[in-house]
Amino acid sequence: MAAPKVHKTNAMRMLEDLGIDYEIYDYDNEDGQIHGTAVAEKIGLAPETVFKTLVAHAGQNGFVFVIPASEELDLKKAARAAGEKKIEMLPLKDLQKWTGYVRGGCSPIGMKKHFPTFVDASGERLEHIAVSAGKIGLQMKLAPERLAEAAKASFADLTK
Repeated sequence: MAAPKVHKTNAMRMLEDLGIDYEIYDYDNEDGQIHGTAVAEKIGLAPETVFKTLVAHAGQNGFVFVIPASEELDLKKAARAAGEKKIEMLPLKDLQKWTGYVRGGCSPIGMKKHFPTFVDASGERLEHIAVSAGKIGLQMKLAPERLAEAAKASFADLTK
C-alpha cells in the first residue's frame, strides 16, 4: 500500500533545491498536543532528537533559535549568541506575520524572511534531528549540519 501523499511545504522545497536529504514524519494532532515530547512519542523518535523552533526579537531584529523540545531557551545565552544586549520572545500574535508559519508548524527553514538562526550545540553531537517541516503534523529529520547549512545557522549554547 502506498504512503499517503504529503503536500510539500516551503521548507521541504528548499531542502530539495539544496540537494539535502531528509525524511518526513507525519502525525495527527487532533488532541492539540504540539509540544515536542508528545511529537517525539507520536513519530517514534528519541525525545532528545526532536527540536523546536523559537522566534525572538531585539526591537525590529528577528532571531531564530532551534533547541531540544524538552528544554527551555536561556534568553541571556540567546542574546549573547545573537550579539544583542537583550532579546525577547516574539509575541505569538506576530509569529505568522514575521515568519509565514503558525505556532506548532514553524520551521527554521523557508520563512518569509531569513533571520539569523542558531541551533543549540547539543544538536551538533547527534546523527540527526527533527524539526517542523512547516506545517502542524509534519516533522522532518535530517543531519544537524545539513539543517545548519539550509537555515544558514550557527551552533551555540542556548538552553538553561
